[in-house]
Amino acid sequence: MRLLRIAPSMWRMNAPDPSPLLIEDFPHTPRSLRVALVSETYAPEVNGVALTLERMVHGLRARGHDLQVVRSRQAGTDQPSAQAGLEQVLMRSLPIPNYPQVRFGLPAKSALLRLWSLRRPDLVHIATEGPLGWSALQAARKLKLPVSTDFHTNFHAYSRHYGVGWLQKPIAAYLRKFHNGADCTLVPTASLKAELQALGFERLLVVGRGVDTQRFNPAQRNPALRAAWGAADDDCVVLFVSRLAAEKNLNLLAQAFAAMQQVQPRCKLVLVGDGPERAHVQALCPQAVVCGMRTGTDLAQHYASADVFLFPSQTETYGNVIPEAMASGLAVLAYDYAAPAELIAHQQSGLLAPFGDSARFIEQARQLAAQPELVQALRRAARARTEALDWGQIVQQTEYLWLQMLKESAGTRPA
Repeated sequence: MRLLRIAPSMWRMNAPDPSPLLIEDFPHTPRSLRVALVSETYAPEVNGVALTLERMVHGLRARGHDLQVVRSRQAGTDQPSAQAGLEQVLMRSLPIPNYPQVRFGLPAKSALLRLWSLRRPDLVHIATEGPLGWSALQAARKLKLPVSTDFHTNFHAYSRHYGVGWLQKPIAAYLRKFHNGADCTLVPTASLKAELQALGFERLLVVGRGVDTQRFNPAQRNPALRAAWGAADDDCVVLFVSRLAAEKNLNLLAQAFAAMQQVQPRCKLVLVGDGPERAHVQALCPQAVVCGMRTGTDLAQHYASADVFLFPSQTETYGNVIPEAMASGLAVLAYDYAAPAELIAHQQSGLLAPFGDSARFIEQARQLAAQPELVQALRRAARARTEALDWGQIVQQTEYLWLQMLKESAGTRPA
């Protein structure tokens, strides 16, 4: 696992970078923190942001911190859960047009000012950049609270997939203004940090992602599930787990699978997920088994019961499905960026296609179909690669960064 190196001067943009601090040198947390986490999405919604935030909440509570999750109300019957050390505050929301499964929070600056004036958090962490996230940033700044943000989603890259490519630059400008208004922005990979720095983003810090290797495990393989898919023991089952949406490059998924079937006609394609492009992908791949949304152990069994994982998306900031697939013992083919670039050694623990090279992606998919012995070797190596990706380490990194942020801001915050 990559170690995060943090210079003592990390909060000052132009200061020199003396000897770095290794993550193993973290001191014991001196005190409990009260953290307000703000997000337009949260579990039980199923997406990378919601699931990552849920894991962080679980880990921070285990380390004794008090958390307040300010989130969008997901439906009319949605109620905040009551748990020790966790307060949930639900805000008004609306469904995203043409995508009713996902909602965004409405502006709530006045409500947040009242909330945080009555019970002041030590810091505010904002996971999403929608109207609720913007309100949280403005409220925190007015109250002189330290603020960190997450960069989870390439919204500026999504625009070209929805016929509004001309919005890419304005969206990038908004995101830059949003994140540069915080004390720091956490990004999951060094490559994303470099990309955002080139766009003018400031105070970026790399904090990786973990994976639950107990849940996502080859031991979850389910022969009965494979049989339900119509797959024999020696058939190659190809899996795709994601939101079924335009930005996921579903046309290339269909083309790559068709190439695999030319080599190995008994290949099966299993799709896990839902979204606005479900009907389109079913038309592209009429023989595919479409399983819809899956969670928990059920999801883990779907992963482990496959053999190959194809992921042609080019719009990820990380891609949580990559470590989940690798931990489940799948041979992964993806583009060489984001999580695949961080986790996969080409031809050793998976296959990487040059970013944007669809012909090479299809060629490597065909290679997996033609070489079952390669698939088996990649599956074993993929599992071994993920065994050190512990969420506890990621939580500890984030905790340390927040403590440093509080230390730096102590001179300007009110008593």
